[in-house]
Amino acid sequence: MPRSATTPFKNRILQGAALAMIGLALAGCSTTKDKMTTGSIPASTRSVESMDANEVRSATERAGQIYEKNPRDPVNGVYYATLLRSAGRDAQALAVMQQVAISNPNDRNVLAAYGKAQAAAGQLQQALDTIGRAQTPDRPDWKLVSAQGAILDQMGKPSEARARYRDALDIMPNEPSVLSNLGMSYVLTGDLRTAETYLRQAAGQPTADSRVRQNLALVVGLQGRFPEAEQIARRELSQQQADANVAYLRSMLSQQNSWQKLASKDGQQATNTN
Repeated sequence: MPRSATTPFKNRILQGAALAMIGLALAGCSTTKDKMTTGSIPASTRSVESMDANEVRSATERAGQIYEKNPRDPVNGVYYATLLRSAGRDAQALAVMQQVAISNPNDRNVLAAYGKAQAAAGQLQQALDTIGRAQTPDRPDWKLVSAQGAILDQMGKPSEARARYRDALDIMPNEPSVLSNLGMSYVLTGDLRTAETYLRQAAGQPTADSRVRQNLALVVGLQGRFPEAEQIARRELSQQQADANVAYLRSMLSQQNSWQKLASKDGQQATNTN
């Protein structure tokens, strides 16, 4: 995607989709077992993504208090940064992870979270380098490989990104988060049919979570099939979560004409550049 093709609408799609992809790629890097055995953060099996705004605020306050007492704690530091990002406080999340990374320079989970925070703050090349340092060549982590792909997509390098997703799938076949990232890569270049194929494959996996299905709902809706998209968006969610997802879909699809123009333009450019 050449720089000259960028539009405000495209930026919103690119940033939202690419960061969602990074989130999916790195979601499993810090395990529940790690969190519960350190004793440094409240024991919880709840993911940050499943929390409502009040729960995020409360959890952020608690994690922030722990961070102030011990800014070197890698588990709480990663958790705190994740909460901050979920509240849109990307600059603060990056500052937290910088401190945690200084104290834990060889911790793969810390480096992965640091790279994620850098990407959220727009430091894409730095994020790519950081995640590269977290990788172990003899035992590559598919989550990190997929995260590299998501960053490359945000940098406007879809061919390189898709190669990384396929590398990740070689390590972890049929992994829904990687298939979802691959599908969203095609969204970013306007190839909605190919995107839907990969996203349906992702959503059909037994371990697929709601974020994968929301990506599928978005792609189906962008093709003008909103009743089907709404049905997908409401699946297996609480009424409040479903209503929020449908509201987001409606917001995105209210710009349908802009998307169609973008998709047409990007589809032509992808033919020339890929």
